[in-house]
Amino acid sequence: MGVLGAVAKHLDSIIGPGVMLLFPLYASIRAIESPSSLDDQQWLTYWVIYSFITLFELTFWKILAWIPLWGYLKLLACLWLVLPIFNGAAYIYENVVRKYIKIGTYVNPNYPENQKKVLQMMTLDSRKSVERYIDRYGPDAFERVVKAAEREARRH
Repeated sequence: MGVLGAVAKHLDSIIGPGVMLLFPLYASIRAIESPSSLDDQQWLTYWVIYSFITLFELTFWKILAWIPLWGYLKLLACLWLVLPIFNGAAYIYENVVRKYIKIGTYVNPNYPENQKKVLQMMTLDSRKSVERYIDRYGPDAFERVVKAAEREARRH
């Protein structure tokens, strides 16, 4: 029971670095290389949350040292954040962060109200491309594109 007991006692120290650092590092590199922004959101959110957890630990380390299950609780939380079956970091982003923080939703006030609404629904990169299009061809051209997309959507 000596070796098995030691492994069980230090499970968070043995598995933790792989779950909290190595796998997220690998997945983040893959996300950078993929064309989709969904995995970017998952892993950027993970790193922000992990940073908060680390800051919390550094600030309250004297108190956390008295909590015997802290390492296991942190491991379970990070498993939930990391594992693709749960995608906890993306869940937190969609249900907590996005509700309370609206970063990058600025749209030029000179655009008509209906165009502002369309632009606010886009990602920042898409919005920049559309704004360049509007600057080059005018707001009427953008309006024609939006109406054509609406007609196309109704057909399908």
